[in-house]
Amino acid sequence: MARIDRTTTLTERVEIGERWASGQNDPEIARAMGLRVSTVRKWRRKYKKEGRAGVALKMGRPATGALGQFPLEVRDRIRDMRKEHPGWGPLTIRTEMEDMVYFSGLKLPSRPRIAAFLKQEGLTRRYNRHSQLPQSQATDPQQAHEVWEMDAQGAVKIVGLGSVSVINIVDLFSRLKVDSLPCVKVTHPSTEYYQLVLRRAFVKYGMPKKVSLDHDGVFYDQASASPFPSTLHLWFIALGVEVQFIEKRPPVEHAVIERGHQTVAQQAFVGQSFDDGDVVALQESLTDRLDFLNTRFPSRSLGGQPPLVAHPEARHSGKPYRLEWEEAMLDMQRVYEYVERGRWFRRVSSVGQFSIGGQRYRANKFANQTVEITFSAHNLEFTCVSEDGQQEVRLPMKGLAKADLMGELSPLLSQPVYQLALPFSQDTWREMMLANDLTGTTL
Repeated sequence: MARIDRTTTLTERVEIGERWASGQNDPEIARAMGLRVSTVRKWRRKYKKEGRAGVALKMGRPATGALGQFPLEVRDRIRDMRKEHPGWGPLTIRTEMEDMVYFSGLKLPSRPRIAAFLKQEGLTRRYNRHSQLPQSQATDPQQAHEVWEMDAQGAVKIVGLGSVSVINIVDLFSRLKVDSLPCVKVTHPSTEYYQLVLRRAFVKYGMPKKVSLDHDGVFYDQASASPFPSTLHLWFIALGVEVQFIEKRPPVEHAVIERGHQTVAQQAFVGQSFDDGDVVALQESLTDRLDFLNTRFPSRSLGGQPPLVAHPEARHSGKPYRLEWEEAMLDMQRVYEYVERGRWFRRVSSVGQFSIGGQRYRANKFANQTVEITFSAHNLEFTCVSEDGQQEVRLPMKGLAKADLMGELSPLLSQPVYQLALPFSQDTWREMMLANDLTGTTL
């Protein structure tokens, strides 16, 4: 059903023009984008006549403004109410004004006119059409280590440790419990925790072909309608591991890892207590029970056999990995070519700044505009194009070097001696776990 009573965004107007240029007609574009045919026709004509500049034209009253015929007091009050209550929409503002004695007997602007005024004053939140990140297509695995499902169980209370979130990895084909990592006093594990458990898994079982992830913020940019790939996502790409994101909420998808959470919890820590802060004991319990589940516990989905009995080939993927190899294994050209496939829209602040990929950039000449951003794998630059498509700024990339993707491992590899800080913090514990897997390391 077509959406009504709202203004199209720059992203949508550009998309209308591009869809028309590719051969779609007005009704087809309207159906695909959920817009009125009349809206599509309007912007398609502007795009056809004037190109990119045409779809950036301002709408509404030209000279006098959206509420130019109303008294200054009305405009000031609407502006003040919106600033004091950013969550109030045009209808709420008009309803509140109806009850104000000061405006009794005066004609008040309609809801659409208030909306137009708020847009004119820069007091609206701009919405861009959502775009998906390029990703590997979901397929049923045909062999071990073709697809790993990875997820963090919601934080649970464990006696002696408090709130703990356990990251689990399961091989979808063989049902092998690849690894589990406890994150103590953490509700949403960070990139560093996920890289730690993955590196441990790579060392033991080799690297998989794909990993399947949900849309948690550490995997997927939830803050923008045109998401930029996360550090973890780019790290996978550099290592040659494909990424696929689930499209439906569990248990429709990720049913195996969701059941795995329950199984691992029941085996390793439900009803158990640990000495105060002894995360090492919990990790040892997890490691022991995973070995039991993989080598001895009969699995219903495998005809009553443990995973490594039913699928002995799952003992290794055939793609070896060692921590000291990682820097050489990272292929940054793959990352640059992947990022080059993307297109993003970002709002530039009044002081000329915008953020993409967790990095801040400055484009003063585009202050208060929505810019279109693309990336060049050849020049390693972002190109920002103005709303009318007539101006551009090129900015050197940030945060896309090997050291940025490697995170905590990079300093461990770059120094011959690395002293862990006391007392042990969660960061120090992760570093110690990494160091344990470095060849020739003595702790």
